Amino acid sequence: MPGSRCPLPALPVLRWLPRYSRAWLPLDVLAGLAVGLTAVPQALAYAELAGLPLQYGLYSSFMGCFVYCLLGTAKDVTLGPTAIMSLLVSSYAFQQPAYAVLLAFLSGCIQLAMGLLRLGFLLDFISCPVIKGFTSAASITISFNQVKNILGLQGIPRQFFLQLYETLRRIGETRAGDAVLGLSCLAALAGLRAMKSHLPQAVPTAPLAVRISHLVVWICATARNALVVLFAGLVAYSFQVMGCQPFRLTGSIPQGLPPFRPPPFSLAVPNGTVPFPSMLQDMGVGLAVVPLMGLLESVAIAKAFASQNGYRIDPSQELLALGVANVLGSFVSSYPITGSFGRTAVNAQSGVCTPAGGLVTGALVLLSLAYLTSLFYYIPKAALAAVIISAVVPMFDAGIFRRLWRVQKLDLVPLCVTFLLCFWEVQYGIVAGVLVSGLLLLHSIARPPIKVSEGAVLLVQPGSSLHFPAVEHLRNSVCSRALAASPARPVLLDCSHVSSIDYTAVLGLAELLQELHRHGLSLAFCALQEPVLQVLLSADLEGFQHFPSREEAGEALAALPGWERREV
Repeated sequence: MPGSRCPLPALPVLRWLPRYSRAWLPLDVLAGLAVGLTAVPQALAYAELAGLPLQYGLYSSFMGCFVYCLLGTAKDVTLGPTAIMSLLVSSYAFQQPAYAVLLAFLSGCIQLAMGLLRLGFLLDFISCPVIKGFTSAASITISFNQVKNILGLQGIPRQFFLQLYETLRRIGETRAGDAVLGLSCLAALAGLRAMKSHLPQAVPTAPLAVRISHLVVWICATARNALVVLFAGLVAYSFQVMGCQPFRLTGSIPQGLPPFRPPPFSLAVPNGTVPFPSMLQDMGVGLAVVPLMGLLESVAIAKAFASQNGYRIDPSQELLALGVANVLGSFVSSYPITGSFGRTAVNAQSGVCTPAGGLVTGALVLLSLAYLTSLFYYIPKAALAAVIISAVVPMFDAGIFRRLWRVQKLDLVPLCVTFLLCFWEVQYGIVAGVLVSGLLLLHSIARPPIKVSEGAVLLVQPGSSLHFPAVEHLRNSVCSRALAASPARPVLLDCSHVSSIDYTAVLGLAELLQELHRHGLSLAFCALQEPVLQVLLSADLEGFQHFPSREEAGEALAALPGWERREV
């Protein structure tokens, strides 16, 4: 993506469109087609995962492409339905399209507000162990959720533990046709993925036949989802022509583009109407979890690919782009979308040059809705299940447990809490993981490392800033050592690592000064940073002494009557 001079235009598209090169066009078109061939079958599969009619996956797959072309700051990112978002929608939309579309609108409004108010820093409070615990649990949950379609079972509940019990209890009812086709599709997808990962770089000086073969293999591996679904559909159609059907099929999908209309703010039910406040109450914590996880996924993907490809993004602009995409998407019956890691990787590997590749992807989805939905009737559900499982299995990071055990064992606590509780309910896992991470963070603030050294003076060195939870810990550490020291000696508080201090900490230091003074001991401060020094001077502490360096403080304290002068 081309660089830009400051000041940057307010609309991101104006940063690259005036300098658009004709040489970029074929690369953007090729990347858009590659992403589109991945997006269409995934859209159908993710709608099934979300518990919605399959056309809603396609409705959710084009608006994000167009919006991000105008407002996005990363050339590689593609917005659309993802496995994580579909799992969350299945938890909070209750298999009702009206709830899913309204959730997209409200999530977009929250994301827009966060972008305008620059509240993206809130995502920093979701730690890596919590994210890894959630995505790993989601990988298992989503994969097992599709086992019923691989085996051809119906009537399986959606709750994980009930699903596990019912699947094992009814495994004898497995339909042989679905099982064989589903496992074959899984094997084909795994083989094509491995083929792509081991495909060497094309050499421009290679013979024409070699370059053509390389291109064919690359296209087949990149569009593997579309190829597998197409093959499975042809097999199912062949059986239909012969008068038998061993597979459970997708069925009819309404043809045509979705109407442009506001999202539903009420829901008609057989015995009345569910009003807007009741819908909000039903969605509950999902109104926080869905927009936050959408932002987290999208910004993390944008940062990862921007860093990898050597350009920078604007996180606040990414929040705005995602918010606008969800708000406008709700007007075309979209459920919540976010950045897709898999499709973004396809986009980057295809050599996309600008966000204009999204226009081709969006157009391909619209063409599918307008003309191809009748062909989707013959797609077996087992093939779509294989597409989902193939997409989410790489999300499980088994190595994270070993890495955290080696690097920081305490981080295993939020990881395991999130991982285990997500099998019960997704929201419980995320909230509990964030709370545990927050408690660990607060504990480190309340119990900062304090180094105490005995010499001519008792040298006390806090390892971080002083805030109100740490005051008692500091007082106890200083008093216990100062009063027990023999012979008694003055106390020197080295504040070189203290960059901030609050009012409660100032009061605690005043009480510490008084307590040491009652026992005939003095307390001095050294190496105070300017902001901390100004706070302490403003507090006008009785008996407050400060020195620029530890050496000057040691000389001054050692010169006091009754103290032997030694080097600090």
